[in-house]
Amino acid sequence: MADMHNTVMMDGLEDAKKELESWKNKAEKADDLKSRLIVEKLEEDEAKEKAKHEMHALVEKQNNFRKEFNQSKSEVQDEIQKLTKRKQDLLDKLRRCQAELDAKRAESTKLKQKFKICAQIPDTEVRFSAQDKEESDDDSQLIRGVFTISQRPTVLLQGGQALITFEEDKVASQILKIAKCSVSCDNMSLDVKPKRLTMDPAVKFEVHLDVSRKELKVSNVPPSMPEERMKDRLEISFSKPSRGGGEVEGVEYDKTTGTGHITFLHPGVAESLALRGKYRVDLDTEVNVQVGPVYKHQLRKFQTFCGSPKRTILLDDIKDITDEEDLQDHLEIHFQKPSNCGGEIESIKYISAGKALQAFFCEDMEERDD
Repeated sequence: MADMHNTVMMDGLEDAKKELESWKNKAEKADDLKSRLIVEKLEEDEAKEKAKHEMHALVEKQNNFRKEFNQSKSEVQDEIQKLTKRKQDLLDKLRRCQAELDAKRAESTKLKQKFKICAQIPDTEVRFSAQDKEESDDDSQLIRGVFTISQRPTVLLQGGQALITFEEDKVASQILKIAKCSVSCDNMSLDVKPKRLTMDPAVKFEVHLDVSRKELKVSNVPPSMPEERMKDRLEISFSKPSRGGGEVEGVEYDKTTGTGHITFLHPGVAESLALRGKYRVDLDTEVNVQVGPVYKHQLRKFQTFCGSPKRTILLDDIKDITDEEDLQDHLEIHFQKPSNCGGEIESIKYISAGKALQAFFCEDMEERDD
């Protein structure tokens, strides 16, 4: 029994040793695992700390970038505001300059209209009489004429205005002393303002015209040969009586312009050829050239006139309370009454709003201050 008990004890001890050994191994493995976990934790903590520092650095860098961006944005906004203000100033200046330019152009147009002497002259029949015998024979080669050009004074009548011409200038003077006239019109009262009329300057001058009876202008001559040879061909062609020519005294020719100048020995030939307008000359072939008179002109006795008519006044600020003809009749009735400081009316013209009329003054009717 004792042997069996010992055997059992020995088996239990062996099992205990094995179990102890097993737990030791487990403990060692646990220690190793713990050591690895500690190391890994330290490494993770280190990585975490490093990441934390990097994150702080990035946040700080981001803040710096934000500050720089805000500063740059503020500077750009300030620059935009400055440019916007400068743009507005330039636009204002441009508008002012444009307004000044328009005003200068209007003033220039007005001055040109006021002082221009160029005007279209209507076709007028002119009678030429024989030359006086007392004149020198040296002037027989010229046809002389003197033309007097007289510009009629004008006034632009705008809508809502009227022109009244009285038979006596004292009546116009009386009306001009009244600041405002009240005109009765169909149970209504119409206020009009009398004003002194100022006309644009008018001009008068003489045109002295001398037309040569011996010289002829030639143009549209083709440059088909040298100048000297061309002169010879022109002289030969214009010397033929069969074509209406005559004896030639001199020839001038300019190849660059294709023009020439023929001087005949006797007067009268150039006159008849100039009336034709064309002449046939012999070059390499027969060519038609243009011919015309040679003349000189001078402007003399140029005079300008300006002032105001003594018997005509302007009525302004007239409202269209009735039709044009009725309103003109009411104006005429009012201003011909002596009780209204008026008098006998020679002529009257009123135009309604939206219209315009150019009024001309005849020389035999106008009376202007010097």
